[in-house]
Amino acid sequence: MKKTLIYIIVAAVLVGLAGYKIVSNKKNQEKQVAEVAKQVDKINVNVVTVKRENINTDYSANGTFIPKQEMNQSSEISGRIVSVLVKEGSRVSAGQTLAVIKKDAIEVDMTQAQNNLQNAIIDNQRYENAYKTGGVTKQQLDNSRLQLKNMQAAVKAQGVRVNDTSVRAGISGTVNKKMVEPGVVVSPGTSMFEIVNINTLKLSVLVDESQVGRIQLGQIVNIKVSALPEDSFSGHITFIAPKSDASLNFPVEIEVSNNGQLKAGMYATAVFQTNNGAETQNMLTVPAEAFVNGVSSGQLFIVQKGTAKMIKVTTGKVYGDKVQILSGLNGGEQVITSGQINLDNGSKINIVK
Repeated sequence: MKKTLIYIIVAAVLVGLAGYKIVSNKKNQEKQVAEVAKQVDKINVNVVTVKRENINTDYSANGTFIPKQEMNQSSEISGRIVSVLVKEGSRVSAGQTLAVIKKDAIEVDMTQAQNNLQNAIIDNQRYENAYKTGGVTKQQLDNSRLQLKNMQAAVKAQGVRVNDTSVRAGISGTVNKKMVEPGVVVSPGTSMFEIVNINTLKLSVLVDESQVGRIQLGQIVNIKVSALPEDSFSGHITFIAPKSDASLNFPVEIEVSNNGQLKAGMYATAVFQTNNGAETQNMLTVPAEAFVNGVSSGQLFIVQKGTAKMIKVTTGKVYGDKVQILSGLNGGEQVITSGQINLDNGSKINIVK
């Protein structure tokens, strides 16, 4: 009997403890649900505090060097290559013979054209004399003169063909690529040599629309070359495109004298001084990513009493990922930099640390 009573008491205690645990867990769950419910209508955002800072106002643009002059030297006539006089890496001058095309058949044609010219000269002289005595008509004399001119033109044409059997460099420079060997048959337009002139190089870069109005032709630009970090270079602007590309960037070319260190295709950075030579300027800025629908909109969200408030600001120049603020902010405000796509004016927010 006593054992039974003890069992009943122990069971009652266990049941009581279990009930207490269930009630306690339920209260904790209700507390957590309430906390989640409080947060569910808030939008997570990241913020930065607006402040003044020293900004490097020089504008940088990356690009690659290209030769000031380059060309593919091609054949003007058909024929078989009998000799190639240069190799890759050879320095050549404009007009220098690079290769020779077989010209036996062309010389035969040249001899025939010269013989025809001699006959035309003799015939024309005969007609000239006969016309003076009335032996031929004016029309016959005119035909003779025309025949003479045609034969003279034929000789000149054959002379051009003979000259074209010597393939000559169109520019001075270095043979970058040789595409023919002796024995190869070429035709008009066949590329034979690639020649580049890198005594002067051009650095081709793209300049943002916000910066292109601050540079000008002839302006001196400092250049940093990735492959030569210890050396300094400079050049001057020779071309600013009058029209932007689809990304609103303007192609700009900077001419650089080559001291032998630079190669076409090297990667480099052009540094444009755009603030009267000063390297930094103290200004109020916000990240470009803070703007709604791009920097040009001038719209961004600030934090106000746990909500997002949209404001309009006046922007200045863009320096990399920083945008100068001319009016609309005083400093110290918290500007929302992410999550704006989900925000409306007055939306509740949760700042993510």
